[in-house]
This record gives sequence, C-alpha cells and structure tokens, in this order.
Amino acid sequence: MKNILQPNLQFTAVYEVEIHYIRPVFSTLSQITRPEDAVKLIHIFTKNTTLDVKEYFWVVLLNTANRLLGIAEVAKGNEKCVIVPNREIFQLALKTNACAIILCHNHPSGSLKPSEGDINITKKIIKAGKLLDIQILDHLIITSETFLSMSNEGYF
Repeated sequence: MKNILQPNLQFTAVYEVEIHYIRPVFSTLSQITRPEDAVKLIHIFTKNTTLDVKEYFWVVLLNTANRLLGIAEVAKGNEKCVIVPNREIFQLALKTNACAIILCHNHPSGSLKPSEGDINITKKIIKAGKLLDIQILDHLIITSETFLSMSNEGYF
C-alpha cells in the first residue's frame, strides 16, 4: 500500500466552523401574511431614495409561522442589473434556521415587468430551496411607488 501523504507535510492550524443561533422571542416577531407586509418591511429596512438609483437584492427570512427572523441585503448592482448570490441566500437561511424566504429586488426604471433573468433566477432558487426544505414564498419586484408579486402574478 502506497502512502499518499507527503512525509514532510505539517499541519499548523485546524479551523472549525461554528454556527450560533438564538431564536428571537416569538411574540416580538412581525408576521408576514401577504406580499404587502413584506414590502412594507423592505421599505422600512431600505432607504427609499436608493430604490431609483441601483438594483438591490434582499432576502426576507421567516420561521414556520411566517414570522420575520430578519431581512438581509445580499447584493447591490448597477442601474440595470444585480448579480444574485444564491449561496449567500441559503447560507443566511440556514444560519437563521429559516423555513421560508421571500426574495425581493428593485427596478430603478420603475417598470414592474420581470425580466427573463428575474424569472430564471427565481426558478433556480426555488429548485435549490426544495433540496434544502426551504420554501420560496414569493419574489417581489419593488419600486419607490409600488410592487409586483411574482407569485400572485403566476410566474411560479
């Protein structure tokens, strides 16, 4: 049997990954029962003046009772697009023990029409969520004036 380890190889450090999670007090968590609830929280979380300048992508993290665990800005793009970091979305969901998430991004142009890219990334994230038992409840497109729920409009 051949030794596959190099004889002079030395290990100087061992790194351990830890996840720390403390569930917030249930009664203090906002409940999301409709897309308008999530949009209202996103508008509180963001500066409305930035919605018309660049595209941003947020994730709303929810527990099994659709109570808000947190909102995170996961990407900032330019005036035309934003690169969506799928891995980061699910890292946040797993770290917060979220059972469901709502995706959200803005269109600085003011148009609410989802692009082919919006539709494709939503389907890709839904597929990944199924593997992890994390439900994607909606993908919201917001402007400074209004919003569109891709779920309510039948995009998925």
